[in-house]
Amino acid sequence: MIQAFGLTSNPRKELPPAVDDVSFEARAGCVTTLLGPPGAGKTTVLRLMLELQQGRGITYFRGRPLHRIAHPSREVGVLLGDVPGHPARTVRGQLRMLCAAAGVPARRADEVLEVVGLVSLRDERLGTLSRGMDRRLGLACALLADPHTLVLDSLTEGLSARESHWLHGMLRAHATQGGTVLFTTTDPKEAARTADRIITLEQGRLVADQAAADFARTRLRPRVAVRSPHATRLAALLTKEARTAHRSVEVVRESGNRLAVYGSTCADVGETAFRHGILVHQLADEVGDMASGGDSTHRGEEKAPEDAAVRQGAAMPPELSAEHGPGASTEASTEASTEVTPATRLPESDVPPGRSATAAGVSEPSDGPGPAASAPTRPRAAHPRSSDAALASGNPPPLPPPISVRSAPSPLRPLRYELRRAGGVGTGFLTGAAVLVSSALVAVLMARIGHTPQHRLLAAWPRELPLPPAALGAGLLGAIAFGDEFRHPALAVDRGTVPRRLGLLVAKLLVAAGTGLLLAFLTVGCNAEVLYLVYGQELAKVPADWLALTASWIGLVIGCSWAGVLAAGIFRSTTAGLAAVVAVPVLVVPLVQKVLDGASVRSAAGFSVRLRELLLAQWPFGGERYLAAGARMMAQPVGGALALSLTALLCAYLLTTLRSRVR
Repeated sequence: MIQAFGLTSNPRKELPPAVDDVSFEARAGCVTTLLGPPGAGKTTVLRLMLELQQGRGITYFRGRPLHRIAHPSREVGVLLGDVPGHPARTVRGQLRMLCAAAGVPARRADEVLEVVGLVSLRDERLGTLSRGMDRRLGLACALLADPHTLVLDSLTEGLSARESHWLHGMLRAHATQGGTVLFTTTDPKEAARTADRIITLEQGRLVADQAAADFARTRLRPRVAVRSPHATRLAALLTKEARTAHRSVEVVRESGNRLAVYGSTCADVGETAFRHGILVHQLADEVGDMASGGDSTHRGEEKAPEDAAVRQGAAMPPELSAEHGPGASTEASTEASTEVTPATRLPESDVPPGRSATAAGVSEPSDGPGPAASAPTRPRAAHPRSSDAALASGNPPPLPPPISVRSAPSPLRPLRYELRRAGGVGTGFLTGAAVLVSSALVAVLMARIGHTPQHRLLAAWPRELPLPPAALGAGLLGAIAFGDEFRHPALAVDRGTVPRRLGLLVAKLLVAAGTGLLLAFLTVGCNAEVLYLVYGQELAKVPADWLALTASWIGLVIGCSWAGVLAAGIFRSTTAGLAAVVAVPVLVVPLVQKVLDGASVRSAAGFSVRLRELLLAQWPFGGERYLAAGARMMAQPVGGALALSLTALLCAYLLTTLRSRVR
């Protein structure tokens, strides 16, 4: 259950708040809709509920505010806007990455793919998906951690009637299992056709909170339903008489021989048909223009409560109706659910194209790809079936089976998540290939020019460049590690705020270090091979002090990758991360050189010996040599500047993390 109390957004300058004192409930086992025109404040209400926007009020999800829930994705499945994924990532790769973030097994991705009918598209890139497939993927992401509550914004906007009906069927199936569903829409017909309760917003204020039957009876346009074999002639006569009498009458030709007449009465339409000798098969008042094909859920004021009971009984099991149904008892729900029999089926001639002749409000698409809303129960332990198999058998596929998720901050498995994030797109591989090719070309050109030390030749680092290609590539990959999170925030429902968890930072630093280390060794190896092939053995030999040079080289590449990670995490941009890496040799190194060249600077010679005397212990395995090499590397301008920059970036990242938690 969702309970929202006094949701009010902060006003901007002289403008009134976008949402002002909105309170409502969304019950478990029911589908609730936030209805309103564009700009009514529906999305702002959802953002206030999910604590994504500053404002007043509080929202309880089964009795707890969201910030008190240890694992929010286990409680609330959210879809705001498009699926926030990298366009080059595959559908299955996106879900497997989110599985690591949610702490669920990777096979869960295949389960939800079967449920939403995307098994055949699991290897497709996100950037190639249509609008309908993107909505299905968004629903799959929301269902991944088996949440109790679904909060969806404009789920069916821009979709065809078939896709919209399928998605509504999925929402109804989730509510049937006792879950809570809240979605927004701008279409009153869609709201009345699919929801159990409709909350209407206008200009940021709540103007109505009604059951679907009451909403259809009081807020939708009444009409006269006419069925005649001479529907075209009757429509022309009604239009002509209305024009002659200067009355506002609208005649809509629907499927088959059916007409919908707005602004008239049964008596007027019947008299016109009688005067002109037109045979009429049906003439009835209807309330609720809720389907394009003439399918109306509520037929007349006296019929609406009965149809609503049938729909609710079909959507909810009897044991849930007494507790969660809006004003329904156990006996009434049981009786209503038993009414969904062949006796209640509509005549085939009364059913619009694309729907089967089931009871009003629970109609199924005759050729839809997925589950419909009429399944009363679902064995939670059943294994999901594909949509195609479900169509062949005539039964809707079930929802994903329940899973166990331990409570922990997101992401639950940061290292696994980061590995899948980095390996799911080809950016890293393309960057590595570009680094190797450019390094080999630079090394060949430097060897041709001559007068270059051997260690700079192997690293492809001319004095004219601030950093070698390998260090720049490692810094770029490190910057992408966090920049990609802000550009395609798969971990953030508001498309901007990435969780600042230390576990996530450590995972990114580890993966960046491993990538930088691999890049450093591959670069030196490729450069040596190219120099050997072009110029022979002389330019490919190993330097005498290779150990110290290797340590310095590895420290430089890994340090640049870490600087890219931290800077991109602070400034929320890949470009800013790469700029911070380039700023180390361009700006920080001259400052460090100026400090080290001062007259007051003393030599650090004998540092390891004095440290051994202080500790009164012998360094094992020649540790003095390694410690001295590290001290010399730190004393170099580039090493000192890089260490200073990393320290400053780490402190800034921790400071921004603490500030975000205080807020």
